[in-house]
Amino acid sequence: MRKNLPYLAFIVFLLGLDQLTKWLIARQIPLHGSRKVIPGFFSLTHIHNKGAIFGFFSHSGSRVAFLALLGASLFALALVIYYFVKTPAAERGLKLALSLILAGALGNQIDRLGRGYVIDFLDLYVRNRHWPYFNVADSCITIGAVLLLIMLLKRKPACTLSSSESAR
Repeated sequence: MRKNLPYLAFIVFLLGLDQLTKWLIARQIPLHGSRKVIPGFFSLTHIHNKGAIFGFFSHSGSRVAFLALLGASLFALALVIYYFVKTPAAERGLKLALSLILAGALGNQIDRLGRGYVIDFLDLYVRNRHWPYFNVADSCITIGAVLLLIMLLKRKPACTLSSSESAR
């Protein structure tokens, strides 16, 4: 447990940052309101996302779809927690990736359970072509997933067959 303290502190920091930014956006920018930060490229836009990361499945509007998404995300969260606990502290890159994913998943789950939607506000665009709106939690999940993929691709296979064994 003691070796996990830096990771747990990192998760708490990211979770706090996510919740703080969502709270500030909800207080400072009206729903569907926008503030340009870098004209032609980046705005803060307050929206409610009832779907998944980057707004996927947000237009279904069905209670069944919401409950299915909630169940799937709770299951995924449980898996990430399980792997985080089971991963040795020496696997720092893997622990970091799982910490990012865990912080992001918890941040969005808090919103989904508490509000029934997630507050998204980061709006990247070029001219009138917009990337889907996202938030700090989505960024954590995405960075963690990319880092996890890199770690898994760089990992050597646990066992390999010798040429004589593979010829059988």
